[in-house]
Amino acid sequence: MSRPLLTVVLAAGKGTRMRSALPKVLHQIAGRSMLGHVLALSREVGGDRLAVVVGPGMEAVRKEALAAAPDAAVLVQENQLGTADAVLAARAVIGAHSGDLMVLFADTPLITAATIGKLRAELDRGAQLAVLGFEARDPGSYGRLLTETDGTLTAIREAKDASPTELQVRLCNSGVMAFRVDAPLDVLGRIGNANAKGEYYLTDAVEIVRGQGGRAAVVVCPEDEVLGVNARSELAAAEAIWQRRARAAAMAEGVTLIAPETVWLSFDTVLGRDVTIEPNVFFGPGVTVEDGAEIKANCHIEGAHIGAGARVGPFARLRPGARLGRDVHVGNFVEVKNVALGDGAKANHLSYLGDGSVGAKANIGAGTIFCNYDGFFKHKTEIGEGAFVGSNSALVAPVKIGAGAYIGSGSVITKDVAADALALERSAQEERPGWAAKFRIMMARRKANQSK
Repeated sequence: MSRPLLTVVLAAGKGTRMRSALPKVLHQIAGRSMLGHVLALSREVGGDRLAVVVGPGMEAVRKEALAAAPDAAVLVQENQLGTADAVLAARAVIGAHSGDLMVLFADTPLITAATIGKLRAELDRGAQLAVLGFEARDPGSYGRLLTETDGTLTAIREAKDASPTELQVRLCNSGVMAFRVDAPLDVLGRIGNANAKGEYYLTDAVEIVRGQGGRAAVVVCPEDEVLGVNARSELAAAEAIWQRRARAAAMAEGVTLIAPETVWLSFDTVLGRDVTIEPNVFFGPGVTVEDGAEIKANCHIEGAHIGAGARVGPFARLRPGARLGRDVHVGNFVEVKNVALGDGAKANHLSYLGDGSVGAKANIGAGTIFCNYDGFFKHKTEIGEGAFVGSNSALVAPVKIGAGAYIGSGSVITKDVAADALALERSAQEERPGWAAKFRIMMARRKANQSK
């Protein structure tokens, strides 16, 4: 049976190849930092304790770690002397822990819980150390996993230290490993720096564990799962892998994606059954779509809740705080921000709804604007159930439109409107018979004179 688990996440790398002021591990995949993905994984696999190792001065990484895992211990690797040195930055936490030890990397965000489960299963089968490996398409500079004929791991050889024969091995080291030894600090403390770079390699733990009579095992996973991100191109590749997985999972759960490759999901997107999503839809963080809703093409949605049977788009934008009830229609070129639309409400064309509420079965005409900002503060517009707002109306908040009220097209409403009332705000229409014909004659003469 698996024992309590301490996960040490290494997040000290600066990632200079990213060419960014943002620390490498804070770059995002599917709306969540790479560090956030790895911390979420550590929770998903049942980690009891969590330690995050950062580099000196990496305050932003520390804050991100504590935001994602408030109970994590955040330690600093003062000197960049290799992976074993990084793990030993968490010496105090490791020494106080009784159970398994897992080492993960914050720039390797695609590992699945199922794969971690296989590593821990090897410990349950008697291994003192389990290493995650992969068959590399191009082994290049990866460390090689050296095994016996029965698959037992004998050593991990860094490419710079490998012999020509060892460099022919295609089974490579991901860096991820799990320990079940009585004294992890004893193993880590025995690691030396007699290698080409003069650093303390965590990989040397294999030979140390074997020298103590223990067994080391290898778990092999797909190469894509252990893609390490060190450059923008690799970040894009990781995003693509994550999106493919998420789309496949959504379709397996009953979501229709008309053109899956054009739909972009977030780490926390929730899609109900029989949801239909047309091409070129982007979901930012914090979106839930209930059963039977339809998202038409070219929509951008973040921080929104879409009720069952609702229809959104095409070309709609839902911003944080948008809450659409059952069977709501939000149509083309409509933007909704921090507004709740009751069941059956409609805003089908060319409107901005910002800060407020729209009652059930109310109708918002084309060109309607919620004038919510006075240059200093945001104000709310409240529209009652069954109200009808005519096209090209401006509702100057704070304002309330009563249930069943009518707003005449082209009105600028600055005062509350009673239930079932008609509100009009227009200048009187003036008509001058024959004016247009006289105007055309006059302008034609003027143009003719200018051409002489």
